[in-house]
Amino acid sequence: MYDEIYVMRIQDIRATTVTVPLEAPLRHANGCHWGRFVRTIVEVETDNGIVGLGEMGGGGESAEAVFRAMKGYLVGHDPARLEEMRFRIANPTASLYNNRTQVLAALEFACLDILGQAWGVPVCEILGGRLRDSVRFASYAFFRYPHPRTGKGEVRTIGQVVDHIRELKERFGFTTHKLKAGVFPPEYELEVYRAIAAAFPADSLRVDPNAVWSTEQAIRFGQAIEGLRNDYLEDPVYGLNGMRRARQMIRVPLATNTVVVNFEQLVANALDPAIDVILLDTTFWGGIRACVKAAAVCETLQLGVAVHSSGELGIQLATMLHLGAVIPNLSFAADAHYHHLTDDIIEGGLMPYRNGAIRVPDAPGLGVKLDREKLGKYAELYRKLGGYPYDQDPGRPGWAPIIPNDRWADPNDARPVPIPDPS
Repeated sequence: MYDEIYVMRIQDIRATTVTVPLEAPLRHANGCHWGRFVRTIVEVETDNGIVGLGEMGGGGESAEAVFRAMKGYLVGHDPARLEEMRFRIANPTASLYNNRTQVLAALEFACLDILGQAWGVPVCEILGGRLRDSVRFASYAFFRYPHPRTGKGEVRTIGQVVDHIRELKERFGFTTHKLKAGVFPPEYELEVYRAIAAAFPADSLRVDPNAVWSTEQAIRFGQAIEGLRNDYLEDPVYGLNGMRRARQMIRVPLATNTVVVNFEQLVANALDPAIDVILLDTTFWGGIRACVKAAAVCETLQLGVAVHSSGELGIQLATMLHLGAVIPNLSFAADAHYHHLTDDIIEGGLMPYRNGAIRVPDAPGLGVKLDREKLGKYAELYRKLGGYPYDQDPGRPGWAPIIPNDRWADPNDARPVPIPDPS
């Protein structure tokens, strides 16, 4: 009976890789974003002409080929049958041979977008109905290399970090500040963090060294910041047991987006707690729906929840907003790289911040549409520049971090860095 009254079917799947410039190259513990993000934009079209949008990190010919291959799995499939799609393309046993979690996420985004458009409602209403109309975000401050053409935008010294966060606060209204750490020696980054706390005493703080500290370094850092207005200490070390050891010695909540990214890991953390705050990423978990399920488990366990950022453009940002709208236990400001972008591939350009928050889209589906001109422009820029090695630092050729790391960058090193100009 269902098949007789519901005739919408997937007809085509298309993927386009783009690269969109950043204000300046963003440094992190494992390398650098070389002045731009590379993302793959996915379009799923139905037989009645509705086009749903998805997005995935990274890209190139290999990513586009994966989505072309998905046509063999999904052409003729009902986009409402999301659980069937999950097992069709990401069966847990079969996926041992082809990790399709992020591919599944991008396709789920697009199918939810299709359903929302077909039913005339925003995605958040399909997921249980919005509890909030906007989602708060943190400032997410990086150490940055200067822009390769203008020479502006460097963030390296303590004064530059504080000035940068002050500018972000004035522009966007942030009242939570996240420092992306793990670049310089922990003692230096502790000075930076304390300076941020002193400059913005009414605001909350968080720090993320991307799991490159030793457990002992994490404990020293965590104990040193106990008197500050901390949301949490994110991924100070790698692995559940390392986090568990640090948690026993630190009176600051520990958060992760690296070692609890699926339900089996969530259960392991429940049985022997190591993490206090779970950072839910709509791509890492395999879609918005998986994150909603995980948030419900966290609600039962009384674990904190926040929304993680993996370098989004406007389509994935929309998924983060719809997720943030429906989970009751979102007790922290979300993360987003979004304010570092200079442009977007959606109609209207970059979504605006108001008082540190972005409004959840009201239009049907995800509530965003592709700007075809921008999509073409940044696809052409990708064809010109190609990808970039996220896990390499252009200022330190041949460098690679070890875990725990002792190969820190020098905060006094102001030499220019050769990075292709993406603008």
